[in-house]
Parts: sequence; C-alpha cells; structure tokens
Amino acid sequence: MLFRPRYTIDTIYHLDPKQLKKMGIKAVFSDLDNTLLAWNKADTAVEMDQLNQRLAKSGIQLVVISNNNAERIGKVLNPYHISFIAKARKPLPIGINKELKELNLQKDQVLMVGDQLITDMQAGNLAGVATVLVKPLVETDKWNTRINRFFEKFIFFFLNLRKPVVFKEKLE
Repeated sequence: MLFRPRYTIDTIYHLDPKQLKKMGIKAVFSDLDNTLLAWNKADTAVEMDQLNQRLAKSGIQLVVISNNNAERIGKVLNPYHISFIAKARKPLPIGINKELKELNLQKDQVLMVGDQLITDMQAGNLAGVATVLVKPLVETDKWNTRINRFFEKFIFFFLNLRKPVVFKEKLE
C-alpha cells in the first residue's frame, strides 16, 4: 500500500547499525523535522551526531531528505557533515531517486525513515525503498504539518483495519 511502512520503530535512534549491515543497508535516508530533530528546537542535535557516527563506523551513510530549504537544513546539518537533499518535494520520490543515483545504490540498500505517512512513507514507497515510520520526536508540528497529521488519522484508521500499525523498539 502507498502509505504503509515496511517497519515501525519508536525512534530513529533505535536503529542498530549491525542489524542494518546484515540487511545490506548502505544508506539511511531520513526526514529532518520530528524524525532526527525536534522541529522547534535543535537540542536533539547531539543524538543526531551520535547516530551519524555509529552509522558511519559501520559504513552506512546518513542522508537527510527534506522538504525544507537548503539554508534551514544546512544551518543544522553542516556542522555535523551530514549530507542532505533540500526541497525534496515529498511525497514525490524525486529526492530519494536523485540520491540513489548520486550514491550509486540499489533500492534494497537504502531505508527511508520518517515520521509522516503522507510525505515520508509515500515518497519511500513510490521510490521502491524500504520505509521506516517513527513516532514524532515532539507532539507539536509546524502549521503545514498539522494539515498532514489531520489526514493521517484517517489513513491510520484504514491501515489499522487490515493490520495494526504497532511501534516497536527494533526493526522486525
């Protein structure tokens, strides 16, 4: 289904680089706001940096795929040397496909992680990569994301009719 994630975990910070390596994952594509960082504060940047270092030690690259502009993303990510695609136009798979080609990776070597069904999961599923839905880091959202959250309630309802969406501690 277009919106159904392949995996669901509590937070991106529970990704296990050893497990990802066994799965053949060479890159983790991630949304920025409320996935890697709380959208309204940058104090989760330390955790983000630690995750990036753990992934890098296992030979896995972290790349942010965001609909935000390059100035906003760069201000946060450049000090940590994390690559990014700005204005990715999710839910379209354009940014994901561009980075797959840029890194010369196959679709089965990438995970797309995000906190939204309508943007992140749909973009990842349309691109044909494995998707990982995480809980938002904070319960508040920017005004434009609140619109998506409203519609997500209906999508979650229909997803749960077939197979409940349950957040786990690890990828399973």
